[in-house]
Amino acid sequence: MNIDTQYIPQQHQLPKIDPKVDDAKLREQTDAFESVILKMLMDDAMKDEKNLFSEANDPGDKIYKSMYREELAKASAGGFGFSQMLYDFLSQK
Repeated sequence: MNIDTQYIPQQHQLPKIDPKVDDAKLREQTDAFESVILKMLMDDAMKDEKNLFSEANDPGDKIYKSMYREELAKASAGGFGFSQMLYDFLSQK
C-alpha cells in the first residue's frame, strides 16, 4: 500500500483533476479538493467532541454531525487559499 493512501480514509473520495478542462471547471475541481481537505481537518479536530447538552448519545448523532461538517466544508471551499494555490499551479501547466 502506498504511504499516501494509508492516511486517507476510505469514506473520502478525492476528486480527480483533469488538465484538459477550461478555467471554470478547473476552479470547480480545485474547490472540491479544498472541500475534502477542510472536511478531513474538521473530522480530525472534532473526533473527541463531547455532547455539551446531554449525556445520552443519539444513534444518528455522528451521522448528522458528519453531514453538517461535509456541507460546511463545501460551503467554505474556495476561501482558505488551498484551492487558489492549486488552481495557480495547475493553470500554469
